[in-house]
Amino acid sequence: MSGSPMTVTVVEDDQSVREMLAAVLGHEGYDVATHATARSALAAASTRTAAVAVVDIGLPDLDGLELCKRLRSGGHTGSILMLTARHTVGDRVGGLDAGADDYLVKPFALDELLARVRALARRHGIGVERIPPGVELGDLVIDVGTRRVTRSGAPIDLTKFEFELLHLLVANAPTVLSRDQLYQRVWGYDQENASNSLEVFISQLRRKLEADGGDRLIHTVRGIGYTARTA
Repeated sequence: MSGSPMTVTVVEDDQSVREMLAAVLGHEGYDVATHATARSALAAASTRTAAVAVVDIGLPDLDGLELCKRLRSGGHTGSILMLTARHTVGDRVGGLDAGADDYLVKPFALDELLARVRALARRHGIGVERIPPGVELGDLVIDVGTRRVTRSGAPIDLTKFEFELLHLLVANAPTVLSRDQLYQRVWGYDQENASNSLEVFISQLRRKLEADGGDRLIHTVRGIGYTARTA
């Protein structure tokens, strides 16, 4: 990495895991800060925003979901990678709803964690000039300048990665984008380093876009990937 090292915060109550992650990330060239509790991380976040926060869901004072919510409500603009031992889709969706950008299920391979952190770090601080112009699809309007999404005039609250995934699909509509294309262009890594993050994000987007009875805009093309279209 050139210039000042990218900052990464690790919030993990297990000392051995915390120290291991700090050592591995430090070896990769990141400026690493560690915290054993959510409250310690919140106090530090009030004066410094890390490019990536790696947050364990099982913390002793506040759980990782609540920490994510408080970080976001406090204006944290960095990416959040949630570490969880919970395997159900519902648990993972809860993390994304709380404000996490990605999640990794324990036990995980260090190479996969590093791939996720690299992808999240690359997306930190992306400016409007690097994102294609705003687009529309039917009654859906995406304003890239404000990162505002509306459907039939009603605002839709999206996480950073939900926004980028939706924008990519709509900007390329009705082209079918493969799973590998979506992983590479939104997350920055290929399917070999991916879990089922994509399916969870697609499910979340559909739920939000169709919350008021709107027609489906994101369609599955079996065996290939996804496309955005009005019918």
